[in-house]
Amino acid sequence: MSDAARTYHFIIDALAPDRVPMARLAEYIADLARLLGHKEHVHFERVEPGSLALVQQVEQEYAGRVHERLSAANSAESVPDDVADAVESLNHHLAQDDATGRLRDDRGAEIIYFPGRDRPPPQTFGPFKQPCTFDGVLIRVGGKDDTVPVHLQAGDAIHICNSTRDMARRLAPHLYQGTLRVWGEGRWEREASGNWKLIRFDVSEFKQLDDAPIDEVVQRLREVKGSDWRRFDDPLAEIQRLRRDSDQDE
Repeated sequence: MSDAARTYHFIIDALAPDRVPMARLAEYIADLARLLGHKEHVHFERVEPGSLALVQQVEQEYAGRVHERLSAANSAESVPDDVADAVESLNHHLAQDDATGRLRDDRGAEIIYFPGRDRPPPQTFGPFKQPCTFDGVLIRVGGKDDTVPVHLQAGDAIHICNSTRDMARRLAPHLYQGTLRVWGEGRWEREASGNWKLIRFDVSEFKQLDDAPIDEVVQRLREVKGSDWRRFDDPLAEIQRLRRDSDQDE
């Protein structure tokens, strides 16, 4: 490795080398590898004493490219996704360790400051109410209160809904009896991560869906008097074409 290779020091103020768990140390090193990029040409060199300082060395030929990535991390615009993800992960781990971090170059100049524990608390939004629907198999109807919990299973997901007692009585005969589509009003909250979380869903109406295979459904359509589906030699191919056209229009 060239003597002109550039080194970067990542300093964590609240951790000491002899106190940090090996697993956490590995997480920091992995985050730094993602931040610096060019993993075949960036090498972990050592841990310095005192406050935990992780030293990375960048091969001379890639020093300029790594510098560009780090400059982008401080930019308010056009931050590459992998750089932004690495910065977010480092700040997340620092906050968990009640620490802040600084990335410095071999001359001691601060390249990036990581606020970690000092980040402002994340904002959440909502809750908001919005009409929505769910499809699933009814696997549970029960409860002794006026609001009755209703569980719908769609694959591995289970939608926990609420209904009135009257609605629960209407739903009960459909327990494990095929796929239902329920309509209602949902209360959603946007988490700090940007994901939307359903807080509550109240069922207002439902219907049972036809689980018949597609070829059987097409045959039924062709048997309807005056149906245009009779003129297609391959109705399934026509359905696929319509789906492709619909996807392109969205």
